[in-house]
Amino acid sequence: MSRRTKTVRYTAGEIGRVRLIEDFLPARTDLVPRGRYIKVRKRKVRVEEGSGNVFADLGLPNPEHKLLKAELTLQIYKIVKARGLTQTQAGQLLGIKQPHVSTLMRNRAGNFSIGRLIEFLTALGHDVEITVKPTRKAQGEMSVVMR
Repeated sequence: MSRRTKTVRYTAGEIGRVRLIEDFLPARTDLVPRGRYIKVRKRKVRVEEGSGNVFADLGLPNPEHKLLKAELTLQIYKIVKARGLTQTQAGQLLGIKQPHVSTLMRNRAGNFSIGRLIEFLTALGHDVEITVKPTRKAQGEMSVVMR
């Protein structure tokens, strides 16, 4: 049985981060609707729809807080990459050292508060707007909207 290989081109930021879903599935798998069973190598796998917050799905404490930090960190990453800044240059703009920028670029914002991440966004030349409005639910939600 020969294994089929593919040539895939990645951008510099994607190397080591992206794997094709085909790498994890058997060769002849049909797409199935969520919530259905599929047979993969003689065992059944249950496919479930997530809540939209991976931190809540994993049962971690303060999932909304962690998701907000992850979304802010993603925006910082996108801005730094779009401007073509090195980590040293980004560190100078943000007022932090290069190793801290490196951890930030790998979405490890655990050391930074939400307020500090917002300061980084303003230092990168972006306005940050916080909107507070009533909700119909028992508890409100937090979100980041990028325009």
